[in-house]
Amino acid sequence: MVENKAIILPEKKSQFAPITNRQSNHQIMKDVASNFISSLSGGMFSLAMGLMLLHDTHSPLSFGLETAIVPIVGLIFLIPVGNIVDQYHHKIILVVSLIARLVGLVIFALIYPLFTGIYKLVPVAGFVVTNAISTNFNTTAYSASVHELVNDQKIQLLSSLTQAASALSSVLSPAIGVAVYALIGFETFIVVEIIATFAALMLLLSMQFHYSDAVSSVKNISKTLASQLSGFKTGLQYIRHRPLIRDLILVAIVVNFLFTAITIGLPFVITAQLHAGNMPIGYIETGFSAGIFIGSIIMSIIPNNVYFSLKIVPPIIVMGACMALLGLLLATVTQPVQLTLAGAVIMFVAGSMSGVMNVSTNIRLQTTVPSHLLGRVNSTLMTSVTAIMPIGTLIYTFLFQSQLSGALVIAVSGVMMLGYVIGFLRLILKDIRGDKQFQGE
Repeated sequence: MVENKAIILPEKKSQFAPITNRQSNHQIMKDVASNFISSLSGGMFSLAMGLMLLHDTHSPLSFGLETAIVPIVGLIFLIPVGNIVDQYHHKIILVVSLIARLVGLVIFALIYPLFTGIYKLVPVAGFVVTNAISTNFNTTAYSASVHELVNDQKIQLLSSLTQAASALSSVLSPAIGVAVYALIGFETFIVVEIIATFAALMLLLSMQFHYSDAVSSVKNISKTLASQLSGFKTGLQYIRHRPLIRDLILVAIVVNFLFTAITIGLPFVITAQLHAGNMPIGYIETGFSAGIFIGSIIMSIIPNNVYFSLKIVPPIIVMGACMALLGLLLATVTQPVQLTLAGAVIMFVAGSMSGVMNVSTNIRLQTTVPSHLLGRVNSTLMTSVTAIMPIGTLIYTFLFQSQLSGALVIAVSGVMMLGYVIGFLRLILKDIRGDKQFQGE
């Protein structure tokens, strides 16, 4: 058994093959294009699949199947995903995960017509599971491979533009997805998704991954571990070694849990309690996605050496304030146009703060965590955040269906977020200062 200290020591940046700015820029263009194609087509396909199920099955699970399945898959594969990503070449993992999704789509296209009515949930659930596993490996491997794609000076630009591409696809996919679904139907939509996945795979194959000299030593380390569980424990030990990472995981869990109040409550309050129609919902949610897009673009301009605490603490405070303001807005404004405009502005601000915080967190992890541990650290973070959302969904669904005012529930959740970050402020600032020893190594 290798000693834990030997595993968690930071790697020296000199181990990485030199990557020029020109090479980095080319990689960024390919990565952003691949991410935009995947996110846009995936969002459109998910929406089309929900519309198809709603039409054919009339089941309440139509738009909630992925929400129910994805966290379960994340928990089941938490340990193997992190270990595999940290033990094998990331490009191989990314290629295999995309091929698995492509094969899953082809099988889905072949068997989907064999089912009718409520039984269409069977092939859809099978594809959702396959897609969730593929996405889990893909996301974790990508997060751990940033050093292999660009040099250190371009990491912030890559992370910012990648998130901006995802946010832009979130803005565009609902409208485009509905239009394409109405035009070509679901069966042809599957073919479109197959073509989009194949295009993303071709872009990935054209990208060059610059592996470090430490890759072979990672495999040697993995052979000394008693089991997959031992490898996972190594990742947890590193997180305990870095209190700031622990803080970031706790912040992400709490923020995503409380923000479920908006995800679940906003449509319910506007349609069921205010009877303001569906229009405000779409525009307000678009405002949030547009805010993430702008926040990500801003982060591509702001120097990376700006104080990290300013990129984490104020955004959480502003997001909490925005939640409280949105609750107040829903409690006082009933006119649809006023509600739409004010709500979109509030959520735009919240989205921009979310974009800043997400990019800052990703950059901090990618620039300070040793590459042979990035998979396990990122997998733990993503699974923790994903797993808390169904719990939040259950709790807030109960609250909104009770006799409580939905606007009050959202406002109180915002105040709770403010209270949380204020109570947590001294500890997180202390851990940010103590974490400086891991920068520039």
